[in-house]
Amino acid sequence: MPGRPPGGAPNEPRWDDPRWRVAERATEAIRRRFPADVLAVAVHGPLAHGDDDGGGDGEVNLLVVTYRSGTGPVPATRRVDGVLVDLTVSGADDYLRQARTVTPLWPLTADRYVTTRALYDPSGWLPGLRDQHLAQLVRARPTEFTTAARRAWYRGCAAHARAGRLAQWYETDQALLMLGEARLAAATVTGLLTRTYFRDPGDAVRRTRLAGADMTTVGRVLAGQADELAARGRPVDGSVEELLDG
Repeated sequence: MPGRPPGGAPNEPRWDDPRWRVAERATEAIRRRFPADVLAVAVHGPLAHGDDDGGGDGEVNLLVVTYRSGTGPVPATRRVDGVLVDLTVSGADDYLRQARTVTPLWPLTADRYVTTRALYDPSGWLPGLRDQHLAQLVRARPTEFTTAARRAWYRGCAAHARAGRLAQWYETDQALLMLGEARLAAATVTGLLTRTYFRDPGDAVRRTRLAGADMTTVGRVLAGQADELAARGRPVDGSVEELLDG
């Protein structure tokens, strides 16, 4: 790649960072081995934001978009020269379909559609992906977000209840794991109700002030979210008939 800056501006790749070097090598290898299949290659996550600390010990989230599903490299995770590389591979149509869908995990997945850094994108597909995702958010009805929030709330409620039972049985380690799941689920509910997305799970619990929250606090947050969902026409409690109606 011509003209690489040795350090890079704040919004430019730092080619002296081993993660960028590994990402570039992987991109070159992918293009060489699958020249007819690959539409675009990019990074998302901290490197795409350009604000990573440059320490070289983080993860490279590498996205490969192919013209057709089931072609190109196989999704994989490996440590390469000390750098953990998580390789996601998706057909263009499938990835666009995901970007147009509001799911219970939308607050944790939206960033990968909005903030990417292209390593190979001759047709400008990645900006189109971002534009389509943002356009879908504008078109989305409030019920889409509240329906997804209710599903996320159920996951948080179940994890919170499980954490409580495990704590009573003195299964402390497992209880803490379940409590962490409950925190994250509650954070995604908040994200869906406010149409806010996060960079990663850690960012989600920090920004919703749930990092380190205890059982009582998480339970109180979940109860408040249940009230909010009911006020928006998506109550978490219902009859068997309502269960069968969805």
